[in-house]
Amino acid sequence: MANGRQATTKRMKMAERAEQAMNVHFPNMPSWWLWHRKTNDGFATIPRTLPIVMQAADAQSKGQPAGHVLFSLWIRAPDHPVLTIEHPATFAAEAGFVGERAIDTWRKRMKRLRELNLIMTKPGASGEFHYVLLLNPNASLEWMRSAGLVQDGLYGRFVDRLIEVGAYGELEAVHEGWAAAAKAAAQAPSIEQAIPAQTIPAAEVPPV
Repeated sequence: MANGRQATTKRMKMAERAEQAMNVHFPNMPSWWLWHRKTNDGFATIPRTLPIVMQAADAQSKGQPAGHVLFSLWIRAPDHPVLTIEHPATFAAEAGFVGERAIDTWRKRMKRLRELNLIMTKPGASGEFHYVLLLNPNASLEWMRSAGLVQDGLYGRFVDRLIEVGAYGELEAVHEGWAAAAKAAAQAPSIEQAIPAQTIPAAEVPPV
């Protein structure tokens, strides 16, 4: 609880400093030029580390960057990690894909996000990606790091950002979860009963 109160206090201080800076450097701005989630409609809740995770996804999708596709999913999330995609063409367009192959291009990026453990998917009426579960991008990037898919510089910035926003403790929970999954896999009759199909395969569970 103490860490939570400290993070809240820090955010309040940041907001206060920003307000002071605005009064000095951008005074008398008309309200219609400004956007604020408490007064404007159409906001989303996203992790503050998402830009770094997007970079990591792009780096592992050479020639087919997937970071913007991930961002589009999070922006569409209804304050819940599960999305229902009824019109893939809409998501493809919002990710910047146009033309006859727009949906195919979007699907390739979605497959890569799934391979990187950034999302889980289930088929439905609209196809392979009708149901999408957004995984914690902090846990996903930690898995990518353990699999040798994130360079030192980017990972260092990720850790610094986690500390800055008060979320570093999530990594401890991730490693505890991996340890529990490995233990369950060793005790279960089959690996499928221990670890869901689209999470970390047993051979790739990182050392704790």
